[in-house]
Amino acid sequence: MSAHSPHKFTTLAQAYAALDARLNVETSRQGAADVAGLKSAFQLERMRALMAALGNPHESVATVHVAGSKGKGSVCGMTASMLHGCGYAVGLYTSPHMIELRERVQVNGQWVSSEDFTDVLWRVMGAADKLPAGLGACTHFELVTALALVYFAEQAVDFAVIETGMGGLLDATNVIVPRVSAITAIQGEHRQFLGSTLEEIAAHKAGIIKQGVPAVVLPQSSESVTEVFRATAERVDAPLTVVGVGNDFSLRLEASVELGAHHKVNFKGQVLYLEHVTVPLKGEHQALNCGLVLSIADELVRQGYDLPPAPMTAGLSATPRAGRLEVVHLEPRIVVDGAHNPESLRETIKALRQHMKYDSLWVVFGCAIDKEVDGMLTALASGADKVVFTRAEGNARAMDPKLLGKRYVELVGKPLHVEECVRDAMNRAAKMIQTADLILVTGSFAVAGEAKRLLAQKKQAARVEVKGSPGRVPR
Repeated sequence: MSAHSPHKFTTLAQAYAALDARLNVETSRQGAADVAGLKSAFQLERMRALMAALGNPHESVATVHVAGSKGKGSVCGMTASMLHGCGYAVGLYTSPHMIELRERVQVNGQWVSSEDFTDVLWRVMGAADKLPAGLGACTHFELVTALALVYFAEQAVDFAVIETGMGGLLDATNVIVPRVSAITAIQGEHRQFLGSTLEEIAAHKAGIIKQGVPAVVLPQSSESVTEVFRATAERVDAPLTVVGVGNDFSLRLEASVELGAHHKVNFKGQVLYLEHVTVPLKGEHQALNCGLVLSIADELVRQGYDLPPAPMTAGLSATPRAGRLEVVHLEPRIVVDGAHNPESLRETIKALRQHMKYDSLWVVFGCAIDKEVDGMLTALASGADKVVFTRAEGNARAMDPKLLGKRYVELVGKPLHVEECVRDAMNRAAKMIQTADLILVTGSFAVAGEAKRLLAQKKQAARVEVKGSPGRVPR
């Protein structure tokens, strides 16, 4: 049994405090000595028992399940916007968050309210505390996932688009049986949990492919990874479509006065045919992700759902850019992006070059210690003119910025700056840039989110003049 208070918490702060007392893999150190204990967090039997204790509310909701190493949040966002554009009530569950935990649970683009979050979490934790002791205590992620599934059922959504947390096979979200399973690009990540090779990582992601449920996947960097998906799909008799192989898909980069540089895609699937669809997010990688979204739509239409082309593309165009080359400040120009692996960072820098004009690129960078650090630093050096290394506040996984700087010098020999917190790193960059320069804050959603929160606080506060630099972030 956990230490769940018998007295109902009534405020959001109390709800957050109750969650913070639970094991949270996202913010826990993940060194070799820590991993064995953290692996106990991945117990799908416990999550199934919790959902059964809550009455299995997820079984009443049609879902789309998305896994992958990069782009899965973008695919979820585009899918939810597309479905909402067609008139459906749509729940969206993603992680991590940028601003606040409630951001992870949305209906029709609106965060779950503080009152509903508090009320549903209380009921979820009450059910969790009555589970057999042998199952162990529910984790932070399991409780929030259960909250989302309960909330979506109670809001009577038509669809819920669900992003996995880590992997897929043992992920807490894998209690659902979706209408479609989708897998984005696979990269090296979480090797201490998912395996040392891309094929082993892919096997965990493939765990969301269910018996008889259609699956759509992006083409992968290695055919051996795609073969993992094919073998899994064949084993569970799930129809599998690889974008651009099982359907016709093409993309191109063009420019217009209204949109500037942007990508358009053409798609022809089993029943869906669309031409010249404008990709709502910037970058070639997002055009590929859009192809996966259209493949999801094609499968839903084949199953009988009504997705007329005009409202579908209008819904796509309304996709929020949160944390995806999102411009969060104009003077100085500051862009945040949650790129957190080498390939994502390369794609982000490539997209910046295609879509934004600037003289020098200043990058405020911080990442988790368990990431592919050398690969990220090498990708960073390919586009950054100046770098300020930092770390997210209160995150045990954050790598020491001094160590990042030391390794950066060893790898690429370029000059750099180090600041212990995101606020000071942004102030450093803001003081030193020229008018035509650009600041990119990236390396993790934690760092990008902290920058966005700081700037939001600045906008909300009365104009505070910071002597010597109006672009600085106030203390």
